[in-house]
Amino acid sequence: MTVQMRDMYLSDHLTMCRWQEFLESEGIHEFQAGEVRPIEETVGLFDEDGRLIATGSLAGCVLKYIAVRREDLDHSALFNRIVGELIARLADRGATHYFVFTKPMYVTAFEHIGFTKLAQVEQGVLLEGGLPGIDAYLKDVRALGNWPQSAAIVMNANPFTLGHRHLVEVAASRNRHVYVFVVHADRSLFTTDERLELVRQGVADIRNVTVVDGGDYLVGFATFPAYFIASPEDVVDYQTKLDATLFRDWFVPALGITRRYVGQEPYSPTTEAYNKALKEVLEPRTQVTVIEREQAGGEPISASRVRQLVAQGDLDGIDALVPATTRLFIQHHLLQLQMRI
Repeated sequence: MTVQMRDMYLSDHLTMCRWQEFLESEGIHEFQAGEVRPIEETVGLFDEDGRLIATGSLAGCVLKYIAVRREDLDHSALFNRIVGELIARLADRGATHYFVFTKPMYVTAFEHIGFTKLAQVEQGVLLEGGLPGIDAYLKDVRALGNWPQSAAIVMNANPFTLGHRHLVEVAASRNRHVYVFVVHADRSLFTTDERLELVRQGVADIRNVTVVDGGDYLVGFATFPAYFIASPEDVVDYQTKLDATLFRDWFVPALGITRRYVGQEPYSPTTEAYNKALKEVLEPRTQVTVIEREQAGGEPISASRVRQLVAQGDLDGIDALVPATTRLFIQHHLLQLQMRI
């Protein structure tokens, strides 16, 4: 059978409808804006009659919406061609490291073409391909110091507040060494580089703390693609447990992490579900400790409140919520931050 590879421009309504109809015929039914909007490129394979028989998309370094017509006898060859085309396009951009989130039934197909499984739960799997991989990342983290056992905190810190500082202080007072991983994601008001620097400045006086960029692996569970999850009720369970499993299977053994500290979350059901998933997945090997939130003016300190005050230009209101280093950064970059909102 002669097939042709073509770009598919989803901004075109008819192309989008054709693409969606094909994916639905292959069991993919989730097309919310949060899943589709990040797509940068989509390719399709078409047969001699112009029928779409395989497709795949790129969203950053993530391969997604990969599907091949099930009744096609050349299923494996078409699958390999679609994935190969997407990887080649990433290489053209200079990207040599990439990920795919998929159903467990497709793990073997991706492993046959060089992907490595990072984490698996009942609903989905995370695999990576290319270089450098997670072993190289963890080797770089270990090179920061030789600690046989450590505690860990993972934070977004958008921006770093006195609440974050309290969490670090508690962990540092109870453990010989603490890793503070800063989520790597430029979807926040404060960029990854800004958040990383604010955390480093904010804990610079705590000698047994090492601040680390979360890299490609600690990016925030809510960003995990879930387009292949049939039931919306399962999405948060899948995302939180996959994130926790990745941490358990790779970070815990490589870095000797015996405790994970999280802040109590009274207002966010999603974050509360994540804390619950951490306990279910990490314990008993790694103890999960929930620390009560630091308060100011009778209310829990939150980064979201700081962002609201930034939008209002209320520097005086920010003073009680952030350390001096964060306050100074906001003061010097207030207009720039407000333009991002």
